[in-house]
Amino acid sequence: MKVILQSEVENLGKNGDVLVVADGYGRNYLLPKGLAVKATPQNLKKLEALIKAREEQKKEEIEIARGLEAKINEITVVIRAKAGDKGKLFGSVTNSDIAAQLEEQHGIVVDKRKVDLKQSIKETGFYTVNIKLHPEVNAGLKVSVEPEQDQKKQPVQKAEEEPEQKEVLEEVEVEEQEETGEKEE
Repeated sequence: MKVILQSEVENLGKNGDVLVVADGYGRNYLLPKGLAVKATPQNLKKLEALIKAREEQKKEEIEIARGLEAKINEITVVIRAKAGDKGKLFGSVTNSDIAAQLEEQHGIVVDKRKVDLKQSIKETGFYTVNIKLHPEVNAGLKVSVEPEQDQKKQPVQKAEEEPEQKEVLEEVEVEEQEETGEKEE
C-alpha cells in the first residue's frame, strides 16, 4: 500500500514522505490514527502544492532573516554590569541578558535560545556574539560590556555618611559619660 505521511512516524518517515507500507500496517494503524493518507493521484497533487507552498514560505523566511541580519550586523548593544577594578564582572552576562538588551535598546526581538554564546561573558570589553536567525542565516551582534557608572559614587557617599555616624556616636558617648559622672558624685 502506498501512503503519504501526515506527521512524523518513528522509524518510518517524516511529514510529506511517500512510502510503500504493508497493507495491514497502513489500514489498521496509519490510516485510522490519521498518521497517513492513501497516495491517490489527487492526494499526490495536494502534496506537490503543499511542497511548493513550503518552499515559498522558506524563501520568505530567509529574506526576512537576511534583512534582520543586515540590521543586527551594524548595531552594537551596550550592557552595563557591576565590575571590579580590573574589569572582572560581579556575575556574568548571559544570552538572555543580551536578548533583553537587544529588544530594549533596538526593538529587535530575538529568542534567547537563538543567541549563540559559547560561554557567559565575565569581563568588560567588546565581543561579537553569533545570533541564529534561521538555519541558513546567522548574524554577528557586537556587544560592549561596560562597568556601571554608579559604582564610584556609592563608596564616596558611604564615606560621607561615616563621619556623621561618628559624630552621633561621640555625642552618645559624651552623654553617657555625663550620666555616669553624675551618678558617681
